[in-house]
Amino acid sequence: MTAPSQPPRKGSLWRTARAVGWSFFGVRKNSGFQDDIARLNPLHIIVAGIVAVALFVGVLILLVRWVAAS
Repeated sequence: MTAPSQPPRKGSLWRTARAVGWSFFGVRKNSGFQDDIARLNPLHIIVAGIVAVALFVGVLILLVRWVAAS
């Protein structure tokens, strides 16, 4: 028996960033989610998620320092 071949994953940087952004927002259609699963590389999603979390935490730290300085 041979395993069914999977289509090559061709995800762009923009598509990966958009998928991670929707995940942060928490709203996503099931069809869009399934499309992302089929097309995006999981490693790219993990890296983009880590970068997005680092940016989010950095912005929060800057916001707290700005408010505390006021």
